[in-house]
Amino acid sequence: MVTNSGYTEKIKNYTWGDLEELWAAVQQRDTPGWESGKALEYLVLRAFQLDRAEIRWPYSVRFQASGEELEQIDGVIYLGELACLVECKDYHDAYGQKKNINFEPVAKMRSQLMRRPSSAIGSIFSSGGFTSPALTLANFTSPQTILLWSGIEIEYCLAKRIFSRALVTKYRKCIEFGIHDYDITVEEEL
Repeated sequence: MVTNSGYTEKIKNYTWGDLEELWAAVQQRDTPGWESGKALEYLVLRAFQLDRAEIRWPYSVRFQASGEELEQIDGVIYLGELACLVECKDYHDAYGQKKNINFEPVAKMRSQLMRRPSSAIGSIFSSGGFTSPALTLANFTSPQTILLWSGIEIEYCLAKRIFSRALVTKYRKCIEFGIHDYDITVEEEL
C-alpha cells in the first residue's frame, strides 16, 4: 500500500495534461497505483498547486496525549487570505455508476470547521454530484462555509486551468447570495 508521502511524490510532477488523463481514469474507475478515492484527492490538490495556490497534502490530526487519530484531512488550500479545508469523494454504486454524495460528508466537514478559526472554509469535491439533503445541509451550515464542487465543475476547471479563480468565484457567490453550491460552469468571465 502506498503512503500519503508516496502519493505526494507521485503527483508532484504531474502537469495539467497528466491531471486531465488522471481525471479520465477516475471517471472510468481505472486508477492503477491509487488506492480507492486517493487519485481524486491528489488530483484536486495538484490542480490548485499548478494554479498558484499553496496547498497542504493529506494528513491526520491526532490527540496529543494518546496519539489516536482525531481527523483525517484530505488537504488544505491557501489562496491569499482564504484558507480552505478539502474533502474529496469518489463514490460509485454497485453497478459502477457515479453516486451522488449524501449529507454525511457535509456534516463531517462542518464538525471539522467548528474546531478551526471562523475564517476557515471547506470545499467538498465529488466526482459525481450531491443529493438534495446534502445540498440543503450545505446551504444551512452557517456560520461555517462549505462549498460544493461537482464532477462537472472539476472537469470544467481542469479544461480551463482555473481552480483558484473558481474557488474565489464560488466563495464570492456564497458571500453575496448565500449559495454554497454555485455552479461555476455558468460563469462567462472565468
